[in-house]
Amino acid sequence: MTGRLYGVGLGPGDPELVTVKAARLIGAADVVAFHAAQHGRSVARALAAPYLREGQVEELLVYPVTTETTDHPGGYQGAIDEFYEAAAARLAAHLDAGRDVVVLAEGDPFFYGSYMHMHKRLAHRYPTEVVPGVTSVSGAAAVLGRPLVERDEVLTVLPGTLPAEELAEWLATTDSAAVMKLGRTFRNVRDAFEEAGVLDRAYYVERATTDRQRVAPLADVDPDTVPYFSLALLPSELTPVQAPNPEPVSAPNPAEVGEVVVVGLGPGQRSWTTPETAEALARADDLVGYGPYLDRVPANPRQVRHPSDNRVEAERAAAALRLAQTGRRVAVVSSGDPGVFAMAAAVLEVAAQPEFADVEVRVLPGLTAAQAVASRVGAPLGHDFCVLSLSDVLKPWDVVLDRLRHAAAADLVIALYNPRSRARPHQLAEARDLLLEVRKPETVVVVGRDVGGPEESVTVTTLDAFAPETVDMRCLVLIGSTQTRVTPAGAVYTSRRYPGG
Repeated sequence: MTGRLYGVGLGPGDPELVTVKAARLIGAADVVAFHAAQHGRSVARALAAPYLREGQVEELLVYPVTTETTDHPGGYQGAIDEFYEAAAARLAAHLDAGRDVVVLAEGDPFFYGSYMHMHKRLAHRYPTEVVPGVTSVSGAAAVLGRPLVERDEVLTVLPGTLPAEELAEWLATTDSAAVMKLGRTFRNVRDAFEEAGVLDRAYYVERATTDRQRVAPLADVDPDTVPYFSLALLPSELTPVQAPNPEPVSAPNPAEVGEVVVVGLGPGQRSWTTPETAEALARADDLVGYGPYLDRVPANPRQVRHPSDNRVEAERAAAALRLAQTGRRVAVVSSGDPGVFAMAAAVLEVAAQPEFADVEVRVLPGLTAAQAVASRVGAPLGHDFCVLSLSDVLKPWDVVLDRLRHAAAADLVIALYNPRSRARPHQLAEARDLLLEVRKPETVVVVGRDVGGPEESVTVTTLDAFAPETVDMRCLVLIGSTQTRVTPAGAVYTSRRYPGG
């Protein structure tokens, strides 16, 4: 039994215009394929992201050329035909193995869509279904608020790649028209509307139905601001001419700047990564982070990974911000929560420099290691607690001890991050000795190692029995307060009620 091929339309850009059937098929597919230019970013993949699931194979089909300039011996057509044959062969391998394949298409798969080239090469060999989508023409008319045709009027859809003279002939003889494939063809298209005598009633619609849409009279548009995802509309003459609704209009930004999103994966298993973080990771063009943390993010051939050492936080942050200045969507990856001894502070500190004033930085929360370890034994953080790092890389060791002494005297539960490393083998023992000066020997101590990971272990002990030499940087240590207890069943909790309260 072979797999089934689906050509799935996603609509013009608004995620809510993806049909129920399209969403269902995307989520059920074994393989999801999508096209992209050389930069690797796929509009279709971004639209489908909310419906993808863990474990799906993603096939990124990157066009070898996007203009007719190529050194391929067969010219542009030879290069593009070769690409389509190779892409079809990749999908056929999945279909032959019994995997269902969904090919994503912006708009409608059979309306100037890339999917049709896969359909022509595969539909006669495999069970195939095409799921229609809302076209960009329909989306643009809706945004413009003008009917395309009424009664007996004729709508003509034209590619902007036609010669200006031919376009003008069509425009002069039709009632209504939509001209696709703008971008570098825009000047010729506008000249054709003017030659046909209909420029005064033509409109320009860019990225229809998205949060970046733009609507304007065609005659007023600067050709240097026109992207490929735009079209020219000649609406029905039977509807009185009116100005476009100004609400969806947004100014273009030719020098568009991307963004940096700092995310936390949580401390271990993938189920501890929040849906918000998973979505940000799926949308990213570039992933920046400490190598072992990046290894926890599922591979995606569309994305570029930038691993680095754990001691170059400022350099890593600057690299992410510079990528965003080129228009890239960058995810800076941390373990746990990015705002707790992680990359969020580093990125914001570097972003405060004047050279990065134009870059937006967002921080998404994550499950912390302290929360994860606490959950494994019960509720040791059930009352007031503090979080301290024992690392003295960025602050003096005497400051660490002074803070630890005050936290212990305040009878707070203490979560110790970065407890012991090969470069700092003695400091945790010093910290334990200091705590024993203030806390009773029977104070509850919890040591969690690799919690949520394959080598997870959790130990409940006491402050006098605690062995610092068993701890490494993969551990988190919780020091209980005077109100932290261990139940007969072995659960640990800190009472919400404090004596005298």
